[in-house]
Amino acid sequence: MPVREIEREVIERVDSTSPSSVRSYLRLNTPDLFFRPKRAFYMLKEQAAFYSPDASHPEETDYPKFEFGHATLFHGDCFDWLRGRQANSIHAVVTDPPYGLVEYSSEQQRKLRAGRGGVWRLPPSFDGARRSPVPRFTVLKSADLEALHVFFSSWARVLIPALVPGASVVVASNPLVSYVVSGALSKAGLERRGEIVRLVMTMRGGDRPKAAHEDFPAISVMPRSMWEPWLVFRKPLEGRVQDNLRKWKTGGFRRPSPDKPFGDVIESSPTGRQERSIAPHPTLKPQAFLRQLVRAALPLGEGVILDPFAGAGSTLAAAEAVGYESIGIEKDKDYFSLACSALPRLAALCVKSG
Repeated sequence: MPVREIEREVIERVDSTSPSSVRSYLRLNTPDLFFRPKRAFYMLKEQAAFYSPDASHPEETDYPKFEFGHATLFHGDCFDWLRGRQANSIHAVVTDPPYGLVEYSSEQQRKLRAGRGGVWRLPPSFDGARRSPVPRFTVLKSADLEALHVFFSSWARVLIPALVPGASVVVASNPLVSYVVSGALSKAGLERRGEIVRLVMTMRGGDRPKAAHEDFPAISVMPRSMWEPWLVFRKPLEGRVQDNLRKWKTGGFRRPSPDKPFGDVIESSPTGRQERSIAPHPTLKPQAFLRQLVRAALPLGEGVILDPFAGAGSTLAAAEAVGYESIGIEKDKDYFSLACSALPRLAALCVKSG
């Protein structure tokens, strides 16, 4: 972040402060708190992992990849991939990122796959059904939330140059952390355009007090989750919406039919057993929901859909099913391998939606 921008934000938060005081603070606390990649430019040390000099951008040909139909899946880090991507070449993003961050480290993924240990919360069975592991959203500390903000702010800054003007960015979230993600994406320069509600009963939340459920049988510690927010952002337009649509083919959402607008509430079911057997990923979203969302993301039905956190390839499968070109990036080698096998099978499923 440039020093001038830091000075402006400090003044907004703590009232009038001289720019020289801000610069002195930055100099005195470097390198203990800040990373200084170049003159008059600072970032928190946590952001340093997401920074690389312009000269080291990898080419797309440097990444292992899998191709199926109109979909291309790369095995690599999306930060590096985006830095090497041609500017103004992505028309929409639909993604379900790795919330909690630590849950998706190599160590924690090994523990999750082994079914024991680690920070993933393993809920008890419910009405005879085994419940999937879930991230520990309810116990995130302030440092974890700050790490989320840093992660998404850094991600949006490398994403924006690759987007065409007017490109929609739709990001799956959770009611407990969506405000952090939304603030980070806005701060990076994307325009907030609302939320899409995935109306679904997830069976998370609603529990009685731990180890005291008999003492407080009429108490729920937090509401039972019955919806999932998908944040909607947009890269700023070039001119009016009509100008942007004509030049870049972006700037809105595709209607389900000429007489029906695309709405911000989509009824959905939990991901079914058949899809989970094809792609056993802990946060797999159903094709019936994803296909509606992906179809709407390209207003004229033309362009490239990107999922930079591809997981099991379900977004790419949805794009393939509706006839769109798509690109995915997946960092985890096991999930990349899973996506290579799951993508064609998920795309071939016949599902009812809307």
